[in-house]
Amino acid sequence: MIETTRLTRRFGPKVAVQDLDMRVQPGEIVGFLGPNGAGKTTTVKVLTCMIKPSGGSARVAGFDVGQDPMEVKTRVGYVPEAGALYETLTAEEYLGMVANLRGITGSAADTRIREFLGLFGILEARSQRLVEYSKGMRQKVLISAALIANPEVLFLDEPLNGLDANAALVVKELLRELAAQGRTILFCSHILEVVERICTRIIIINEGRVITEGSPAEIAAEAGESSLEAAFARITGVRDAADVTRDLLSALGSTPADPARRS
Repeated sequence: MIETTRLTRRFGPKVAVQDLDMRVQPGEIVGFLGPNGAGKTTTVKVLTCMIKPSGGSARVAGFDVGQDPMEVKTRVGYVPEAGALYETLTAEEYLGMVANLRGITGSAADTRIREFLGLFGILEARSQRLVEYSKGMRQKVLISAALIANPEVLFLDEPLNGLDANAALVVKELLRELAAQGRTILFCSHILEVVERICTRIIIINEGRVITEGSPAEIAAEAGESSLEAAFARITGVRDAADVTRDLLSALGSTPADPARRS
């Protein structure tokens, strides 16, 4: 479970997260949405004990992130939006290091590593150094690292970024199965179609506060819109996409530039 009570995080005079109250139950896949700068990544960093809260409280898997950070870290898996990998290691070496840090050693670690690499279709590339991997292949390694210790709680920040269609389908189905087993999953993404398809509930924040939550249908109905995408734009005050497009086309000019004029 994930639970925050008046969670606040400041960076000097800037308040990134302010009095944030939310709860994610075991068995839920909750979409955590908001415009750029809304406080999503900061919230996740607090919940994964990467940074400390400035105020309020947060509990993950039953433990306070401020008082018991090591207990929290042993129970969570995290896929960051821009994950850094040790590029001089092979995929097998990197996952072996992660497994050892999580207390999985010997044949148990070897078996689990091979299972994940096989699941994502990169088993034959296990001895290649990560610097040689494509973006999608690296993302598969990051997801494997997050799942390798069978965590109680998963934090996923744009987890499908760079994945091919088949791998994305595997991850989506895997998340549904993990939720059915009672895992708690917080899913951050800007791809609203994906969020709408796999999340059981959605929390939208802006300026560090929760502004609405519910199912995609409930949020759309509350905003008087027919889709989550339109509701998100209305709720967060984002300009209508058609208006933005018209303004951009106007700035570019109504007709393409004549190539002869540029020569």
